[in-house]
Amino acid sequence: MNPSKHLSVIDKSLTFTGNISGKGQLVIKGVVNGTIQADSLIIAEEGTAQCDVTVSSITVGGTYEGTLKAEKELIVLKGGCCSGTVTCGDLIVEAGGVVNAAVTCTKKEGGKGKGQPAPSAEPVKLVK
Repeated sequence: MNPSKHLSVIDKSLTFTGNISGKGQLVIKGVVNGTIQADSLIIAEEGTAQCDVTVSSITVGGTYEGTLKAEKELIVLKGGCCSGTVTCGDLIVEAGGVVNAAVTCTKKEGGKGKGQPAPSAEPVKLVK
């Protein structure tokens, strides 16, 4: 079986404290405290995670607090809340999503500069 097809769910009736490490996607509908290493993480609307996370991508629809390293992207959905310290490739926040974190976004440009900050846009100038 392809590891990226593995799916694990912490259901809304569960509270987990400890370390989670594995391949595939983890969906949190309950409460997790500890550390998480996975390919992909989804914190559902009813989910809460207070932990250190290392993933390729994460989608937050519930509540996340901790130190987050997302190689590809962090997506915060409407109603989602992300706080703590974040390092991610891309940051996408839907209207109504909240990010209250120290954020560093990094990009790979043409395979070069892994881990380098993405270039910033020129400041907007007032035209009269």
